[in-house]
Amino acid sequence: MTLQTSPSATLAAPRRRVFPGARLAHRVWRLTTRMFREKPLGAAGGVLFLVFLFCGVFADVLAPHDYNEINPIERLKSPSWAFPFGTDNLGRDVLSRCLYGAQLSVIISLSAATLATLVSLVIGVVSGYLGGRIDMLVQRFVDAWMSFPDLVILIVVVSVMGPSMTTVILTLGLLLGIGGSRIVRSAVVSVRENMYVHAAQSIGASTPRILWKHIVPNVLPPVIVLFTTRIGAVILAESGLAFLGLGVPPPAPTWGGMLTGTGRQFMFQGPWLALAPGLCLTLVVYATNVFGDALRDLLDPRMRGSR
Repeated sequence: MTLQTSPSATLAAPRRRVFPGARLAHRVWRLTTRMFREKPLGAAGGVLFLVFLFCGVFADVLAPHDYNEINPIERLKSPSWAFPFGTDNLGRDVLSRCLYGAQLSVIISLSAATLATLVSLVIGVVSGYLGGRIDMLVQRFVDAWMSFPDLVILIVVVSVMGPSMTTVILTLGLLLGIGGSRIVRSAVVSVRENMYVHAAQSIGASTPRILWKHIVPNVLPPVIVLFTTRIGAVILAESGLAFLGLGVPPPAPTWGGMLTGTGRQFMFQGPWLALAPGLCLTLVVYATNVFGDALRDLLDPRMRGSR
């Protein structure tokens, strides 16, 4: 006696288990290919920022000299094969100082932008979703905070707490985060009126689950753009503080400190002293802005077109 099996049982193949890490890698790869195909300028900005990030992380290996190595014989030398960006008034290699300045700028910008984005996300999501009296109180606090000039707050806080990397990161993160929460709140207010949010509320889903599963994923496009633009804003703000002497204290090189010190005093004798850090600032800020705009266009469902 033989047992007969159904055709569906013989043809059914076992399901392949897809791990979350593989799915995430596949989505990142698809997003990267779309970026290069549809937004080449944004892809170029992302690559340029990664180049500066690589130079900042591996500045100890890439820098031909120490950032504070003094050589009086080679002072104010124009760019050459030995010193591609020239030397300053003390004979220090400008290229090495720009690389170490990228290291500080990358650490400060990424840390402060991450803190600012988290603060904006928490305040904006809670205020925009709950609404009512809580929203009114939070927004009045945000309005009062934004009424103070940013530069005055930065100068006061850094003057009281002392110039250091931690002070600059915390101050810029809170300053930009509280102000940017209004952008997140406006996105949350538009998302909370969608049908899937009302459906989740009707079946008894908890507020934390609705926020995590429905609100936050649908406001990620403006949050990502906010994060990328905050990177450029933090770099410019840190450079402005360093230009005023309130940034990271010397001898650590920063792009703003290079512009205010030897770059301003010896600009006419050595124009490369101001051009090198100024060009680095311009390229990084421009790269982050165009990359953020391109990423927003790819992630926002309303801007994907018919596909």
